[in-house]
Amino acid sequence: MTAAAASPWADAPVEIRCEVRPPWPFRLGGGSADGLLRRRGASLQRWLHVGEEPVLVAAVQPAGDRVVFAARSACPHAAAEGIDRLRFATGVDDDLRPFHDRFRDDPIIGRAVRANPHLRVRRRCRPWEALLAAVTEQLIEFERAVAIQRRLIARLGPRCPHSGLRDLPGPEVIAAQAPAWLASIDLAPKRAIALRRCALEVAAGRVDLDAHDVRRLLAISEIGAWTVEILGLYGQGRMDVVPAGDLGFLKLVGRIRTGNPRARVEEPEVREFFEPYGEWRGLAGEYLRWAGARGLIPSRAHPARTAPGRAAVQAGTRW
Repeated sequence: MTAAAASPWADAPVEIRCEVRPPWPFRLGGGSADGLLRRRGASLQRWLHVGEEPVLVAAVQPAGDRVVFAARSACPHAAAEGIDRLRFATGVDDDLRPFHDRFRDDPIIGRAVRANPHLRVRRRCRPWEALLAAVTEQLIEFERAVAIQRRLIARLGPRCPHSGLRDLPGPEVIAAQAPAWLASIDLAPKRAIALRRCALEVAAGRVDLDAHDVRRLLAISEIGAWTVEILGLYGQGRMDVVPAGDLGFLKLVGRIRTGNPRARVEEPEVREFFEPYGEWRGLAGEYLRWAGARGLIPSRAHPARTAPGRAAVQAGTRW
């Protein structure tokens, strides 16, 4: 990394650049549905905060084997941390060769693994973002949850005056809101209370989301295994975690095990299904979604034939 003076957009600004050579084939993806991460031309951009320090961070991929990250901030440490967070979110540093060597011939997801070696778990820049998203996505359609997230960001998230991007409001901001206000942006009342309680625990330091200790979260009403598994996979980078209660998985595993496209299993059966994938359960789940949406999953009743695709996967629909 090198630090150099940047265009004056903040007090005593610095710009840090970092070139990464991914250890496994990589494609820089698009923005996030909530608008926090945006694709602008060839650049993937994010406005975020490290403590109180604002950081504008971006990534471009000038060649297949190179990704360049750049960050601007008034603080060199914050700029470097901003790059680290975007690297984590994109999965650019993930070496997936062990997964592909083990599962490229898997009878269920092997065809998808061979067809799309670039697939990664697209994570959040920090665990709090994954937790907030998980709570807002409980038991409702994905599009409706995204609309709630966008309202929350638009009304409470700090805005970058130079890029127009916004950051997610931190736990201390959510903790200061009345549940009735959170419900006014279409969050169900029980979920509004749960989100505020999560924010209070995190803001007070009683829950360290980086420490993988979720016991206090599970003590909160409306917070269950699915929520903390979403946090683990997308917020903490735990590849061994799969959100087994996800409605899409209940349907997909039901179809695979019975050959019936309308079948649905229970959560323990989903956990049993993913057990052979071991420390790669989370990535195997991403491949199962991708395969299901494209009709690449063999039916148990007709192993030589692929089952119908998109209708069985409600992408983002949570159970």
